Amino acid sequence: MNVSNSTTSLAPPVAERTGTVLRDIPLPPYVTAEDAQFAVRAVVVHAPRRWSGGTVCRNDASPHPCRLHRWGTRVLALRGLRDADIAALIERGDPAAALPPRPPA
Repeated sequence: MNVSNSTTSLAPPVAERTGTVLRDIPLPPYVTAEDAQFAVRAVVVHAPRRWSGGTVCRNDASPHPCRLHRWGTRVLALRGLRDADIAALIERGDPAAALPPRPPA
């Protein structure tokens, strides 16, 4: 039996090394409750953080808003949340927070 120890390189993704911008994450065809809960987690975990070089993503230090924060914001907007509702979720800081009730159509 041949066992070898191999290490993996933690090099940044190609887009980060070349300075190119990654495209937005596609939106689901329709927003389910599960999608909305993932979106809440995305906007809370990937919230803005002030840093010496400007505003960065709190999770991965990429320029804010990062891809996941933009995706989460767009999903929550499709779900009917206003900017103020999304800002309140971010301020609360709970990635498992319940969504506010859907506004009437």
